[in-house]
Amino acid sequence: MNEKIVLAYSGGLDTTAIIPWLKENYPNCEVIACCVDLGQCGDYLTFENRALQTGADKVCIIDARDEFVTDFLYPIIKAGAIYEGKYLLGTSAARPLIAKKLIDVALAEGATSICHGATGKGNDQVRFELTIRTFAPRMNIIAPWRIWNIRSREDAMEYLRAHGIEPPSSKEDSYSRDENIWHLSHEGLELEDPGSEPQYRRLLQLSVTPEDAPDKAEYVQLSFECGIPLSLDGVSMNPVELLSRLNEIGGRNGVGIVDLVENRVVGMKTRGIYETPGGTIIYTAHRELENLCFDKQTTAFKAIVSQRLGELVYSGEWYTPLREALSAFIDKTQELITGTVRLKLYKGNISPAGTTSPYSLYNQSISSFSTGDLYDHKDAEGFIKLMGLPTTVRALMEERNR
Repeated sequence: MNEKIVLAYSGGLDTTAIIPWLKENYPNCEVIACCVDLGQCGDYLTFENRALQTGADKVCIIDARDEFVTDFLYPIIKAGAIYEGKYLLGTSAARPLIAKKLIDVALAEGATSICHGATGKGNDQVRFELTIRTFAPRMNIIAPWRIWNIRSREDAMEYLRAHGIEPPSSKEDSYSRDENIWHLSHEGLELEDPGSEPQYRRLLQLSVTPEDAPDKAEYVQLSFECGIPLSLDGVSMNPVELLSRLNEIGGRNGVGIVDLVENRVVGMKTRGIYETPGGTIIYTAHRELENLCFDKQTTAFKAIVSQRLGELVYSGEWYTPLREALSAFIDKTQELITGTVRLKLYKGNISPAGTTSPYSLYNQSISSFSTGDLYDHKDAEGFIKLMGLPTTVRALMEERNR
């Protein structure tokens, strides 16, 4: 019986080259190219034809957009998880879901191996393989970038041409990109020099530059229930529709463009440009709502949990007891994160323009400069004395021992 190999197929340069390589190096194997649709803009008929023309025996396309938004993006939105202060985890959150879908296909097809196109220097090999080892520990994993003779994207293009296949990208535009409904990342070419300015006008695909954004501000209003965005400008939308609409709005206002030198899981630094227009709007609105509804202790401790959860997601540790436990804590904090946030978008910037919630902890009679019934200015004196008691005792000791 021929060996069946399920390939994580994106239609890009690397996975296009992998199909003929598998056919060469695993004689008589059956290659099942599996494309998981997480909202990346693409012509799936073209992807399917390309896979079949390059040697795939079967192509399966799985629409997982709703699952991606509700089961993966919502948890990181509620957590406010950000890696190294900038990265909103677009690729990181996607890889475990893609790997899980590959496992489902492999088990259904009776495949013996799963193949991915992640490089031996990247994070994605970790994210894919940790998930595979969690749900299919006996499954063989093939990672061509760790074993073949191809050493660069230019080599991959030459390999395809040598096999009579036109590469899906040119040398001049051979950025390494990953796209889904949450973001679009760019690596390679001039970005490999952290001292160079990105060529944004030729690079960006979801967004305009802030300079090219309209000269007039645009307002959006997001309503949340239990930390989840449910409506935009008073109109209820399903998860995919709402995020897609925010991507359009954020993109035309130059919102959510990040230039980041980050620390990869494997230990090296890398530079990438990330476009996350809709996600940046949601994160900003969610944070404003939490500022209104959280008490001081919850605010402080959630920041610790958010950072740790972001690190777990980044390193591919989605299906772990710790990530699940941290998400359970986050879900508890979100029970009262319900309300409406209005934001002003202008040339790459987002400014709060009003937040309301039935669970707001902001009490105007306390916070106002005018004296109210719930707060007596004289009470502050005793509070300060008690708060400063350790400092006072230490000062007296130092005075006594001079």
